[in-house]
Amino acid sequence: MRFMTLNILTPDDLLYSGEVKDVRLIGLDGHFQILPNHAPIVSALAKGEVKIIDNEDKELVFQIKGGVLEMRDNEIQILAQ
Repeated sequence: MRFMTLNILTPDDLLYSGEVKDVRLIGLDGHFQILPNHAPIVSALAKGEVKIIDNEDKELVFQIKGGVLEMRDNEIQILAQ
């Protein structure tokens, strides 16, 4: 299985950087999931949880107050509040 590279950044810190299999988030229009080879996307994020499954099948959860996500070429950047 191919992995994606995920970076979750806040104005103050780098919350996460690593390879992941699955990312689940809440956009302004509801919940969505990103898996490897997802089409390029830019989305505003709503307040809630960012759930990830890393390359070792460990689930991690981060609480955000909103933000923006960009996915392109299996690289995900989340700029979160």
